[in-house]
Amino acid sequence: MAKLFLVRHGQSLWNLENRFTGWQDIDITETGIEEAKNAGIALKKEKIDIAFTSVLLRAQHTLSIILDEIGKPNLPVIKDKALNERSYGNLEGLNKAETALKYGDEQVHTWRRSYDVVPPGGESLKDTYNRVIPYFEKEIAPLLKKGENILIVAH
Repeated sequence: MAKLFLVRHGQSLWNLENRFTGWQDIDITETGIEEAKNAGIALKKEKIDIAFTSVLLRAQHTLSIILDEIGKPNLPVIKDKALNERSYGNLEGLNKAETALKYGDEQVHTWRRSYDVVPPGGESLKDTYNRVIPYFEKEIAPLLKKGENILIVAH
């Protein structure tokens, strides 16, 4: 039976600074590097045939560290924007706490956690679902059905 391994990217600079990141191409911190190494250690004994990631640096850097840690730096990797983090649009780069002070905790909570409410200029969770799931069903699920073990490093 095939295995699917899902790993979230390591801590990014904007995670550390409590900023909305979305589609901004922000790298991981030293803590993020350590988190990625630990993920690699946890996956070391697993057989992985192929990896998928987004086109964003923080996910790609995390994946690269994991692949080095498991001794498979040349594993086939497919990068696709369909696996990108949800877009926060006009909120990207803003501090979450400062945004809550400006718009109110309830509004920020609604933008972040509601399924179908769109943050200004961004994507709702529903929009993100409608981008990610068709990609998964078309590109990843068939490989799992063929017995391939897959690692996805994304958001």
